[in-house]
Amino acid sequence: MIVERARVQPVTAAAEWWRGAVIYQIYPRSFLDTNGDGVGDLQGVIERLDYVASLGVDAVWLSPFFKSPMKDFGYDISDYRAVDPIFGDMAQFDRLLERAHELGLKVLIDQVYSHTSDQHAWFVESRADRAGAKADWYVWADPKEDGSPPSNWQSVFGGPAWTWDARRKQYYLHNFLPSQPDLNLHNPAVQEAILDTTRFWLERGVDGFRLDAVNFMMHDPSLRDNPPAIDGGKRGRPFDYQQHLFNKSHPDIVRMLHRLQSVVSEYGGRFTLAEIGGELADREMKAYTAGPEGLDSAYAFSFLYAERLTPELLRSALRAWTGAEGEGWPSWALSNHDAPRAASRWASPEDCAATAKLNLLLLTAIRGNPIIYQGEELGLPQADLPLSALKDPEAIANWPETLGRDGARTPMPWRADDPTGGFTAGEPWLPCPPEHRKLAVERQEGEATSALNLTRRLLALRSSEAALRLGSLHLRESHEPVVVFERSHQGRTLICAINLGAGEASTPPLGRILASVNGGSAERLPYRGGVIAEAP
Repeated sequence: MIVERARVQPVTAAAEWWRGAVIYQIYPRSFLDTNGDGVGDLQGVIERLDYVASLGVDAVWLSPFFKSPMKDFGYDISDYRAVDPIFGDMAQFDRLLERAHELGLKVLIDQVYSHTSDQHAWFVESRADRAGAKADWYVWADPKEDGSPPSNWQSVFGGPAWTWDARRKQYYLHNFLPSQPDLNLHNPAVQEAILDTTRFWLERGVDGFRLDAVNFMMHDPSLRDNPPAIDGGKRGRPFDYQQHLFNKSHPDIVRMLHRLQSVVSEYGGRFTLAEIGGELADREMKAYTAGPEGLDSAYAFSFLYAERLTPELLRSALRAWTGAEGEGWPSWALSNHDAPRAASRWASPEDCAATAKLNLLLLTAIRGNPIIYQGEELGLPQADLPLSALKDPEAIANWPETLGRDGARTPMPWRADDPTGGFTAGEPWLPCPPEHRKLAVERQEGEATSALNLTRRLLALRSSEAALRLGSLHLRESHEPVVVFERSHQGRTLICAINLGAGEASTPPLGRILASVNGGSAERLPYRGGVIAEAP
């Protein structure tokens, strides 16, 4: 049961519209294809912006649509200032921006500043001549005396993080694919080039940036070897066998981010959101967002790769952000284009639907910015794809040890009666599985209890309650496996209680129930039950 409330204007000042805002991530390649080539495009985003606005979100985040050879599906950029033809052109992006603003939606775009494609003009020039103007724009190093790479660093996608280049007779660093060479952001000229790119998109009218792989932006110039991983860690890839102390997370990243934030601040009312992964993520989130010079917000992988949502994990994540003076503002993602969908990670297939609804309630109640990944509002499970259908290089390299990224990137299901889910008139780049088509937007629109309509009601509640958007968070004592926390703002306190256990639990004393999922009530919390209520 949910008490309906009218949607109201955001309660924050215009300059900080982002504080507490709900962000909807669009992976354009899989959102909607309008030209029949099997790949989603910017026109598809334009045609579905009304749907996105109907959810009650405040902003959209677009994954990369820039010119790219697509070795890593857009995260290998060959031109920061051009739209890849597979997605459309700059005129279509401008129309997308205009339409989003008409609907009251802010637009964030991905920026990938740690690396480029090896087809970027900067890298082509850099590898051509050790003495050229851009010779030091990427991370080059001589081999050891025995010809081996200069350090033991490993790539996220498998194998050494160094590739030999016969033209320069040196190795270059790539923390990801060999076709994604790392920029040398220790070089002031590279920093200036990146900041010019930032200005280009700000001048175009974007409302902010999601900054990819921020803690990979700078390496240790002395190229020290990483130490072995601490015993007890899960090790699925060579990358996981090390503590990543020197191939990333250099202290000077903070100074570079302060420069970036200074540029963004010149334009007023814009937003910066950093993605930060790895074992030092909590510390780096604080460092990168601290004080007025820091980025506006950051999110880590606290939930994205967690195999289970436990009371301990949730409490630990919430405790990390106290709201202390000078502390940054957190954002939270349970699923995205890089991680298996949370509903499948945290539940068996038969419990996936209930878990998806509880996740939506948690995102509504949490302090910070919730990020909803396309299809999360439908309760989509992770797609189970055979090896023959995979496109993602990481998924193929690590199959079957990981669930891979393709299963979270399958087409958005708009219609149940179409084999592609209404995504395309052609052959989709990834299949749309039958279990997703059963959860299509068209089918859920008419179901009052669907995950889609639950999302709308929950986000309407969040929009109307300043305590949920801006309030402080206080964890209350509770018996396992129930987690209870308060959200308070200007004298109004709301309570969220969720049951993460396998059986029924009692509900703490509550006032009027404002929202509930999976049968949660003032008396009981069934399995995966949850409530948001006024304080008694």
